[in-house]
Amino acid sequence: MQGHLPAAVPLLSRGKHRNPRKGACFMEFASYLAGERWSDHPACTHPLLAAMARLVNDYTTDTNRQRLAPLIPSVIGLTTNDPRADVRIALRAATTALPVVAAERQLALAVSVLAAEHVLADLEGREPGLEPASQEALDLVPDAARWAYGFRSGVKVSRRGFRRYAAPNTVQLAVRGVSQACVEDPDRILRGLLTMAIDEVRAMVDGPVDGDQVETRPLAFRAGL
Repeated sequence: MQGHLPAAVPLLSRGKHRNPRKGACFMEFASYLAGERWSDHPACTHPLLAAMARLVNDYTTDTNRQRLAPLIPSVIGLTTNDPRADVRIALRAATTALPVVAAERQLALAVSVLAAEHVLADLEGREPGLEPASQEALDLVPDAARWAYGFRSGVKVSRRGFRRYAAPNTVQLAVRGVSQACVEDPDRILRGLLTMAIDEVRAMVDGPVDGDQVETRPLAFRAGL
C-alpha cells in the first residue's frame, strides 16, 4: 500500500467534484494522495480497476460510503500493462455478482464468465477451462448457465474486443446489479468486490507474497449468502 489517509479528509460522495472543497469520489481522492492533478481518472491506477472503484463509490449508499476510504491508498501506483488484468477484474466482478443479482442480469453475467475464461486461457496459452470460482458461481444459477453455454457456442470473443467492450460492461453490470440485489447488505458485497479486485491486480503486479494466493472463491460464498 502506498500512502496513508491524511487526518482531515473530504467526505466521499457520488459523482465528479471540481475540487476537494466540494467533496471527492474514491478516485479523485486517490489522485490527490498520489500528487496528481485532481481527476477521477488518475494515471496511478489501472483503468478498469479505477472504473470499478468509481462505480462502487457511486452505487454504495451514503451511509456506508465512507467505509471505502481505507481502500484508497491501496490503488495508488497499482497499474500494469498485463492484458490479463482487465480479464481478471471482469471475471471477479461477474463471479461475485452472478449468484446474487436479479435473474434478468444473470444471463449476461453468465456469458461474461464463460467469455472471460476463454480469453484468459488464450492469454495464458492453455486449454480453456473453468476456475473453481467460475464453476461454483455458474452452478448456483443452472438455468442462466445452460443458456450461456448455448449462446457462447456461436459467438467468438477476441482479446481486444473483450478488453475494450466486454470487460467494462461486465464490471458496470455487476456493480449495478449487486447494488440493487435483494440481499441483506449489498454495500458489504460491493466493498468486498473492490477489495478482491485490488488484490487480483496487486498479485499480478507484485506476485504472491509468502505463498499467499488471492482468494478465488466468489464473495457470495465468503459472505455466506
